Amino acid sequence: MASMASPTTCLYGMNHYKRRRKLCSDSRRIVASVPETSDDEHPKLIGRREIILRSSEVAMIGAIFQFSGKKPDYLGVQKNERLALCPATNNCISTSESISDRVHYAPPWNYNGGRKTPVNRQVAMKELLNAIKSTKPDKFTPRIVEKKDDYVHVEYESPILGLVDDVEFLFTPGKKSTVEYRSASRKGNFDFDVNRKRIKALRQELEKKGWESENSF
Repeated sequence: MASMASPTTCLYGMNHYKRRRKLCSDSRRIVASVPETSDDEHPKLIGRREIILRSSEVAMIGAIFQFSGKKPDYLGVQKNERLALCPATNNCISTSESISDRVHYAPPWNYNGGRKTPVNRQVAMKELLNAIKSTKPDKFTPRIVEKKDDYVHVEYESPILGLVDDVEFLFTPGKKSTVEYRSASRKGNFDFDVNRKRIKALRQELEKKGWESENSF
Protein backbone atom coordinates (compact mmCIF):
# COMPACT_ATOMS: atom_id res chain seq x y z
CA MET A 1 0.00 0.00 0.00
CA ALA A 2 1.44 3.29 -1.08
CA SER A 3 1.92 5.84 1.64
CA MET A 4 0.10 9.16 1.30
CA ALA A 5 2.27 12.16 0.61
CA SER A 6 1.91 15.00 3.07
CA PRO A 7 0.27 18.09 1.57
CA THR A 8 2.53 20.93 0.52
CA THR A 9 1.92 24.28 2.21
CA CYS A 10 2.85 27.49 0.38
CA LEU A 11 3.22 30.93 1.96
CA TYR A 12 2.58 33.96 -0.20
CA GLY A 13 4.14 37.26 0.77
CA MET A 14 1.92 40.26 0.03
CA ASN A 15 2.12 44.00 0.33
CA HIS A 16 -0.10 46.87 -0.82
CA TYR A 17 1.50 47.14 -4.22
CA LYS A 18 2.84 43.72 -5.39
CA ARG A 19 1.86 40.08 -5.09
CA ARG A 20 4.43 37.35 -5.24
CA ARG A 21 3.44 34.17 -7.03
CA LYS A 22 4.80 30.75 -6.25
CA LEU A 23 3.89 27.46 -7.90
CA CYS A 24 2.95 24.59 -5.59
CA SER A 25 2.01 21.00 -6.30
CA ASP A 26 -0.77 20.98 -3.80
CA SER A 27 -4.05 22.85 -4.07
CA ARG A 28 -3.95 23.92 -0.47
CA ARG A 29 -2.57 27.40 -0.16
CA ILE A 30 -2.14 29.67 2.80
CA VAL A 31 -1.76 33.36 2.10
CA ALA A 32 0.21 35.25 4.70
CA SER A 33 0.49 38.99 4.79
CA VAL A 34 4.12 40.01 5.04
CA PRO A 35 4.59 43.78 4.92
CA GLU A 36 7.76 44.76 3.15
CA THR A 37 8.30 47.98 4.95
CA SER A 38 10.87 48.95 7.53
CA ASP A 39 10.01 48.79 11.20
CA ASP A 40 10.01 52.57 11.59
CA GLU A 41 7.87 53.41 8.54
CA HIS A 42 4.44 52.57 9.93
CA PRO A 43 4.86 54.49 13.22
CA LYS A 44 5.58 57.62 11.16
CA LEU A 45 2.44 57.13 9.09
CA ILE A 46 0.34 56.50 12.16
CA GLY A 47 1.79 59.50 13.93
CA ARG A 48 1.01 61.75 10.98
CA ARG A 49 -2.53 60.43 10.82
CA GLU A 50 -3.05 60.95 14.53
CA ILE A 51 -1.88 64.54 14.29
CA ILE A 52 -4.40 65.26 11.52
CA LEU A 53 -7.23 63.58 13.40
CA ARG A 54 -6.44 65.28 16.67
CA SER A 55 -6.15 68.67 14.98
CA SER A 56 -9.59 68.15 13.44
CA GLU A 57 -11.00 67.14 16.80
CA VAL A 58 -9.55 70.21 18.51
CA ALA A 59 -10.92 72.47 15.78
CA MET A 60 -14.36 70.88 16.19
CA ILE A 61 -14.22 71.36 19.96
CA GLY A 62 -13.28 75.00 19.42
CA ALA A 63 -16.29 75.47 17.15
CA ILE A 64 -18.65 73.77 19.61
CA PHE A 65 -17.51 75.78 22.62
CA GLN A 66 -17.16 79.00 20.58
CA PHE A 67 -13.57 79.74 21.53
CA SER A 68 -13.69 82.63 19.08
CA GLY A 69 -15.61 84.64 21.67
CA LYS A 70 -17.97 87.54 21.14
CA LYS A 71 -16.88 90.78 19.54
CA PRO A 72 -16.57 93.45 22.27
CA ASP A 73 -19.16 96.22 22.06
CA TYR A 74 -16.66 98.98 22.84
CA LEU A 75 -14.46 98.56 19.76
CA GLY A 76 -14.10 101.44 17.32
CA VAL A 77 -13.15 105.08 17.62
CA GLN A 78 -13.98 106.45 21.06
CA LYS A 79 -15.44 109.85 21.94
CA ASN A 80 -11.95 111.23 22.50
CA GLU A 81 -11.10 110.21 18.90
CA ARG A 82 -8.76 107.49 20.06
CA LEU A 83 -8.99 103.70 20.37
CA ALA A 84 -10.20 101.94 23.51
CA LEU A 85 -8.02 101.24 26.50
CA CYS A 86 -7.07 97.69 27.46
CA PRO A 87 -8.82 95.59 30.11
CA ALA A 88 -6.86 94.55 33.19
CA THR A 89 -5.84 91.25 31.57
CA ASN A 90 -2.37 90.73 30.13
CA ASN A 91 -3.52 89.98 26.58
CA CYS A 92 -3.87 93.44 25.07
CA ILE A 93 -1.73 96.35 23.90
CA SER A 94 -2.88 99.80 22.86
CA THR A 95 -1.38 103.14 21.88
CA SER A 96 -4.08 104.78 24.00
CA GLU A 97 -2.52 103.54 27.22
CA SER A 98 -0.19 105.56 29.38
CA ILE A 99 3.47 105.25 28.43
CA SER A 100 4.14 104.25 32.05
CA ASP A 101 2.02 101.10 31.60
CA ARG A 102 4.71 98.72 30.34
CA VAL A 103 2.26 95.82 30.10
CA HIS A 104 -0.33 97.44 27.83
CA TYR A 105 1.31 100.46 26.21
CA ALA A 106 2.66 100.38 22.66
CA PRO A 107 3.96 103.40 20.70
CA PRO A 108 2.08 104.72 17.63
CA TRP A 109 3.49 104.63 14.11
CA ASN A 110 4.42 107.40 11.72
CA TYR A 111 3.96 106.39 8.09
CA ASN A 112 6.23 109.21 6.89
CA GLY A 113 8.83 108.87 9.61
CA GLY A 114 11.43 107.16 7.47
CA ARG A 115 10.63 108.53 4.01
CA LYS A 116 12.45 111.11 1.97
CA THR A 117 9.27 111.86 0.05
CA PRO A 118 6.11 111.93 2.21
CA VAL A 119 2.94 110.13 1.05
CA ASN A 120 -0.70 110.89 1.76
CA ARG A 121 -3.11 108.91 3.91
CA GLN A 122 -4.60 106.99 0.99
CA VAL A 123 -1.22 105.58 -0.01
CA ALA A 124 -0.39 104.72 3.60
CA MET A 125 -3.74 102.96 4.01
CA LYS A 126 -3.00 100.74 0.99
CA GLU A 127 0.40 99.90 2.43
CA LEU A 128 -1.18 98.96 5.74
CA LEU A 129 -3.81 96.72 4.12
CA ASN A 130 -1.15 94.96 2.04
CA ALA A 131 0.94 94.33 5.16
CA ILE A 132 -2.08 92.91 6.98
CA LYS A 133 -2.87 90.51 4.14
CA SER A 134 0.71 89.34 3.61
CA THR A 135 1.88 89.03 7.22
CA LYS A 136 0.66 86.10 9.32
CA PRO A 137 2.66 85.94 12.56
CA ASP A 138 2.04 82.74 14.53
CA LYS A 139 -0.01 81.55 11.51
CA PHE A 140 -3.08 83.53 12.58
CA THR A 141 -5.40 84.20 9.64
CA PRO A 142 -6.35 87.89 9.21
CA ARG A 143 -9.83 88.92 8.10
CA ILE A 144 -10.67 92.58 7.52
CA VAL A 145 -14.18 93.06 8.91
CA GLU A 146 -14.45 96.86 8.77
CA LYS A 147 -12.67 99.54 6.78
CA LYS A 148 -13.16 103.29 6.62
CA ASP A 149 -11.01 106.10 5.31
CA ASP A 150 -9.21 106.39 8.64
CA TYR A 151 -10.04 103.13 10.47
CA VAL A 152 -9.50 99.38 10.00
CA HIS A 153 -10.72 96.50 12.14
CA VAL A 154 -9.12 93.08 11.59
CA GLU A 155 -9.99 89.75 13.18
CA TYR A 156 -7.04 87.37 13.56
CA GLU A 157 -8.04 83.72 13.99
CA SER A 158 -5.72 81.05 15.42
CA PRO A 159 -5.10 77.98 13.24
CA ILE A 160 -6.46 75.28 15.58
CA LEU A 161 -8.84 76.43 18.30
CA GLY A 162 -10.22 79.32 16.30
CA LEU A 163 -9.36 81.89 18.97
CA VAL A 164 -9.93 85.42 17.73
CA ASP A 165 -7.95 88.60 18.41
CA ASP A 166 -9.30 92.03 17.49
CA VAL A 167 -6.79 94.42 15.95
CA GLU A 168 -7.69 98.03 15.13
CA PHE A 169 -5.81 100.78 13.33
CA LEU A 170 -6.67 104.46 13.39
CA PHE A 171 -5.21 107.24 11.28
CA THR A 172 -5.36 110.19 13.63
CA PRO A 173 -7.33 113.26 12.52
CA GLY A 174 -5.54 116.29 11.19
CA LYS A 175 -2.42 116.58 9.08
CA LYS A 176 -0.27 114.31 11.22
CA SER A 177 0.92 111.04 9.69
CA THR A 178 0.34 109.12 12.91
CA VAL A 179 -1.35 105.71 13.09
CA GLU A 180 -2.60 104.35 16.39
CA TYR A 181 -3.51 100.71 16.99
CA ARG A 182 -4.94 98.28 19.49
CA SER A 183 -4.47 94.48 19.53
CA ALA A 184 -6.38 92.37 22.06
CA SER A 185 -7.42 88.76 22.59
CA ARG A 186 -11.09 88.04 23.24
CA LYS A 187 -10.44 85.08 25.54
CA GLY A 188 -8.09 84.32 28.41
CA ASN A 189 -5.89 86.38 30.67
CA PHE A 190 -2.51 85.88 28.98
CA ASP A 191 -1.50 85.86 25.32
CA PHE A 192 2.17 84.81 25.59
CA ASP A 193 3.05 88.05 23.78
CA VAL A 194 1.10 87.04 20.65
CA ASN A 195 -0.40 90.53 20.25
CA ARG A 196 2.92 92.30 20.75
CA LYS A 197 4.69 89.95 18.32
CA ARG A 198 1.95 90.53 15.74
CA ILE A 199 2.28 94.29 15.93
CA LYS A 200 6.06 94.03 15.73
CA ALA A 201 5.84 91.81 12.62
CA LEU A 202 3.50 94.29 10.94
CA ARG A 203 5.74 97.22 11.83
CA GLN A 204 8.79 95.49 10.44
CA GLU A 205 6.95 94.86 7.19
CA LEU A 206 5.82 98.49 7.00
CA GLU A 207 9.31 99.77 7.75
CA LYS A 208 10.25 98.57 4.27
CA LYS A 209 7.93 101.30 2.97
CA GLY A 210 9.26 104.03 5.23
CA TRP A 211 7.08 103.66 8.33
CA GLU A 212 8.59 104.14 11.77
CA SER A 213 7.65 103.73 15.40
CA GLU A 214 7.37 107.14 17.09
CA ASN A 215 9.32 105.94 20.10
CA SER A 216 10.84 102.74 21.49
CA PHE A 217 8.74 99.58 21.74
